[in-house]
Amino acid sequence: MSTMMNRVPLPVQGLALHSVFALPQPLRRLIAGKPVQRDGQELALDAQLLMRMMALTDTALVGGTPVEARADLEARRALVGPGVTGVRTRDLGIPADHGRIPARLYEPVNLATGSPLLVYFHGGGWVIGSVDTHDVTCRYLARNAQVRVLSVDYRLAPENPFPAAAQDALTAFHYAARNADALGVDSAAIAVGGDSAGANLAASVCLQATKNGSRPVFQLLFYPATDATTRRRSRDLFADGFFLTDDDMTWFLDHYCPDLEQRRDPRLSVLLAEDLRGLPPAYVVTAGFDPLRDEGNAFADRLREAGVPVVKRQHDDLIHGFVSFINFGTRFREAVSEAAGALRTGLALRSRANVVDIFRPTA
Repeated sequence: MSTMMNRVPLPVQGLALHSVFALPQPLRRLIAGKPVQRDGQELALDAQLLMRMMALTDTALVGGTPVEARADLEARRALVGPGVTGVRTRDLGIPADHGRIPARLYEPVNLATGSPLLVYFHGGGWVIGSVDTHDVTCRYLARNAQVRVLSVDYRLAPENPFPAAAQDALTAFHYAARNADALGVDSAAIAVGGDSAGANLAASVCLQATKNGSRPVFQLLFYPATDATTRRRSRDLFADGFFLTDDDMTWFLDHYCPDLEQRRDPRLSVLLAEDLRGLPPAYVVTAGFDPLRDEGNAFADRLREAGVPVVKRQHDDLIHGFVSFINFGTRFREAVSEAAGALRTGLALRSRANVVDIFRPTA
C-alpha cells in the first residue's frame, strides 16, 4: 500500500490528504483507528489521522543524509496545500561576518507602519528546514497576530555546527532592532519566536541579548528544545510514532553539536543557564505527545522561578510539529491561533502606542 502511494505525485497525495480530513468525523475515526491514550492523555483525532496517513506513505521527519533530508522536506511542501492570503512578502539579506543571512519579511495587507515585529526561527533540528518550509506558519502568525514577521534562514549543520545557528539568530535580532524604521516596525515591540530548534534559538537570543543590555520584549516558544544533556521521561514515553522520534533527536544533535561537553553551553542548553532573571515575558507551548514536552515545561517553570512573566501552555492532545500542520483539520489551527492571540497581546502591551509599560515598576 505504501509503495503504491509513494508512486503518486506529491500534489495529488496532498489533495487526497486534504480530502481525508474533510470526511465526516466517524469516517475519519475509522481510518485513524481506536483512540490513542498515553500518560493520561488522549491524542487528538486530527493528530492521529495525520500519523496514520504518514505511515501509509512511509513519511518520516528525517532520512538519509542531511542534504537528502532537506530536499525531502522541501518536496513535501506540496502536501500542505494553499497558503495564507492577505500577507505580502519580500526577501532580504541580513549582513553578517560570514556574508548575508537570507530572510523574508511578512507584512499583513493594510497593517500600518510602526507595527510590532516577530523575528522567527524555523524548526528542523538545526539541520533541516528553511524559510520556505515554514512559509505557511509565518503567514498565519503575521495575519492572525497582526504583526510583521521576519523569518530567518540561519546556517544549518553539519556544514555549520554549533554555535553558528545561535550566532545567526542573535545577529538577526540585532539587525531588526537597528533597522526598525526601514522594516516599518516599532523598535519598542520586537519579539522573537520559533518552533522546536527555532524556539531554542529564540530562547538563546533572549539569554544572550539580555546579558548585553538589549533584549526582545517577548518570546514565543513552540515546543522548545532546552536541554541537550539530559534524557527526560517524555523522550521515552513518546520515543516513536508521534512524528518526532528518539532517533530523530539523536540524529539532529549529533549533527549540530557532536561535542558532548559543548552541549552544556547555555546557548544550546538554555535550561542550564545559571540566571534567567530579566528575560522577556514568554508564552511557552508544549505538546502532550512530544519527546520534548518535559524539557519545554521545565524551562517555563525555571522562567517563572526567576520572576519572568510566563504562560506555560501544554496541549495534551497534540504532537510535535503542529505549527506546520495548520492546513489539516482544525485542531492544529486552534492551537496556533491561541498562540497568535498571546503574541498579539504581549506585543501590544509593549507598543509605543500604549502609555503605560506594565513590566516597569510604578514606584
